[in-house]
Order: sequence, then C-alpha cells, then structure tokens
Amino acid sequence: MRPRWPAGASLPFAEYPCDLARLTHAGLQCQEARLPMPAKAAFYDVDGTLVKTNVVHVYAYYAMNRGSLLGIAGRTLATAASVPLFAAMDAVNRKTFNEFFYRYYAGLSEDRLVSIAEDMFEDVLKPALYEQTRDLIDQARRVGCRIVLVTGALDFSMRPLARYLGADDMIANKMQFVGGKATGKVIPPIIEGANKANAIRSYCVREGLALDQCHGYSDSSSDYAMLAVVGRPTAVNPDMRLRSIARAYNWPILDLK
Repeated sequence: MRPRWPAGASLPFAEYPCDLARLTHAGLQCQEARLPMPAKAAFYDVDGTLVKTNVVHVYAYYAMNRGSLLGIAGRTLATAASVPLFAAMDAVNRKTFNEFFYRYYAGLSEDRLVSIAEDMFEDVLKPALYEQTRDLIDQARRVGCRIVLVTGALDFSMRPLARYLGADDMIANKMQFVGGKATGKVIPPIIEGANKANAIRSYCVREGLALDQCHGYSDSSSDYAMLAVVGRPTAVNPDMRLRSIARAYNWPILDLK
C-alpha cells in the first residue's frame, strides 16, 4: 500500500540527488544568476495536482465579475447548467472539451481578463491550494529543478499562481484576441494530453534540459503521456485509472490534502 504523505514529511526527492545550487526566483523568470540554470526541471499539472479547482471554477469567477447584474446572472446560470456537459466532454476527450469550453470566453475584454486574474487568484486559487503544494515545489527546487507549470488553463489566469509559487516558467493555453476581445479560440496546439508531453519534450530541447532527469506530476490519467515522457514521474492525488497505472509502473504516489 502506498503511504500518504503527512504535512512536513519528506517527499520523494532524496533518491534523486543533485549538487546544483539553489537559484533565486522572481516572478515567472529567474533573475540573472551566477550559476547556470538547472539541467533538469519539475513539470507540474495544476488542476487537481496543486489546487483543488479546475478551469470551470476559473471561468465561473470571470462570469460573475463582468458586466451588468443581469448579464452576470445569465452567464452564471448558463455556466451552472452546462457543468454536466463539461464533465461528460472532459471524460470523453480533453481536447474537444477545451475547444468547446473556451468558446465561453468569446467577447471578453483582454484587459478585463488580465485584471480580474489577480482577484481570482486571491479568491479562488489561493484558498484551493493543497497544504503540501509549497512543500512539493520547495523539495524540487532544493534538488536543483527548474519549476515549470504545465496546464490546460489559460495563461493569463495562471500567472498570479505561478508568481506566488515562484515558478520559473509556464506552459499554458493562450487565448486568441482580436481588437482586444477574446475570440473564444485557443492558439494551437492546445495544451492537453499528448500535447503536454510534446510541449515538455520541446521545452527540454530548447532549454538544454535532460528529459530523463526531469520530474513530472499530475493527478489525471489524461496526463499519462506527460508523466511517461519524463524520467521521474509521480502521480499526485491520482484518479482511479492513473493510480492503477502508477502501481503497475511502480511510480511514486502522493495523496495531498
């Protein structure tokens, strides 16, 4: 039986020693350092892995904080009514779900989306962080890993979280804007499933990182490719299928609270 990791307990990095010095982090970019960037990275899925929320919660916040009271009520009710559809589409095909779901952003102002993101982080994402999220990231940083968030969420909605966690970089979906308004279309490739693995592989090539030395963390079996592409995968709060896969491959399993 896999152990649950209590608060304060050492997470499974000790088996992967590294003598690289810890770097100073600021925002999404590392400040100029005296030592080169780490030759490996820790890639983190966000929804369900670092936070208890998902992209629907994020959009719901935007829906409730834009326009007139009547418009807010209409968007909120429409979102609530669509939740069963969202869940069904997500279970069948994550790419199709993303393409459909992000249409709900059509017409929203880019400036407003960016400005609301700060409040959304404080009201939605920050309270939803698992208690051990910071420990998980700090452990990776201590063993010399670059911290990279890999998420199917939209980049502007995740920047405050990435900054708060001291992430060095972020791989996320990007909304298409025309004339300062969201079109509801995501700039391809959509970050999901196998595309997460492709994005991680490309990132490592571009940044000169050793893929087989990199860590990966996710809660969903839809991210199997992301976990399989790195040398050191970990299932975090895994769904039933991913838990079974992790046990079969003897991957570490973490159950965060």
